[in-house]
Amino acid sequence: MTSKRNTAIDAAGSLRAARDDHAGVVKLTRELVRIPSRGGIDPYDPVLDYMESWLVEHGLACRRLAGPGGTTAALACEVIGAGPGPRYVLDACLDTAPFGDESAWTYPPTSGEITGEWLHGRGSSDSKAGAAIFAHIVARLQQTADQWPGCVVLLFDVDEHTGAFGGAKAFFEGENVGRVDGVMIGYPGKDHVVTGGRGVLRTRMHVHGVASHSGASKTTPSAIAKATALISRLHEARLPGPSGPAFPLPAKLTVTAINGGEGYSTVPDLCTFNVDVRLTPALDDQAALELLRSAAADVDAAWPGTQPSHVEVTTRWPPFALPEQAPLRTALLNAANAAGLAATAKVAGPSNIGNYLAGLGIPALAGFGVEYQGLHGTDEQILLKSIPSVQATYHQALLTLLTLS
Repeated sequence: MTSKRNTAIDAAGSLRAARDDHAGVVKLTRELVRIPSRGGIDPYDPVLDYMESWLVEHGLACRRLAGPGGTTAALACEVIGAGPGPRYVLDACLDTAPFGDESAWTYPPTSGEITGEWLHGRGSSDSKAGAAIFAHIVARLQQTADQWPGCVVLLFDVDEHTGAFGGAKAFFEGENVGRVDGVMIGYPGKDHVVTGGRGVLRTRMHVHGVASHSGASKTTPSAIAKATALISRLHEARLPGPSGPAFPLPAKLTVTAINGGEGYSTVPDLCTFNVDVRLTPALDDQAALELLRSAAADVDAAWPGTQPSHVEVTTRWPPFALPEQAPLRTALLNAANAAGLAATAKVAGPSNIGNYLAGLGIPALAGFGVEYQGLHGTDEQILLKSIPSVQATYHQALLTLLTLS
């Protein structure tokens, strides 16, 4: 039940505020898009510098968080309300996917070109528009901080598109992270609120053979042939289907890369391949790991004279799904409905930062945002008129969560 005190604007008020901010959100998004910040390619300081300047100009003090190697990996600021209460985080990444073939773009990837209702450029949807929206919401909350309890943290992370999540880890695994009641992540798409996602177990399989000259009279076991047998066995493995209505996706196993051998005259004694297993409540990481080890042991037994295969775990994130009555989920879905949007809850197939947070025991929503085209592809762009309703939704959801009694 939400508080009836005059501490929160109603849904109509949130929408009016978002419409008033629209030009500012577009301008900030455009300037961020014009700063190249490809994950693992471009330096992150320029885009963080620009966002920090904007925040300071709007009265928001922020701090930089160091990632691995001491480089800046995130920008954070916190607005504290009137008295104790919950603490929520708005998170959006400021690094982007690579450009791909720049000659294939209608407008340069860092043009920030506006044509009609569309703003073009890499990172416009993922997730510089989300960052601009969140910045304006927190600036609004700062102005009314004496009217709501609790805290709101603004987190702009980089090193997200590398898969390392250096910025998020710098905050959520920091010494002084403090209480976190929930995280809302500004990934794009207004048709769904991503309330869950399949987890992931990523492994590197090391398969052994016996080296020899390929022209020798005696044939020795080839690591590549043995790896092929193991890949075929994994491909034929029976995986669990959906675990129920709350998690309607099945588990999935994919071999994504293989490497072995060199030249022509040597029988290879080592072949490695990568396995990506998408986890569900019906197939957790331990069950998936046991499946891989069991398959490897069976193949090893069929190849006498070779060393046992080794399963190297590189990534392990659990699946997650917020319960139907979780405050984070209901607040955002209700706010979207009040803003005139017909968003529905969705469990996503790909893993995301929500899975990482689930591993830390932190509830998260991993996607709701502007309309877009070309995510991670050529001619990425966002529909500008979709911005106000998204901003109003997040703003109203936060006010609801902060004033829950």
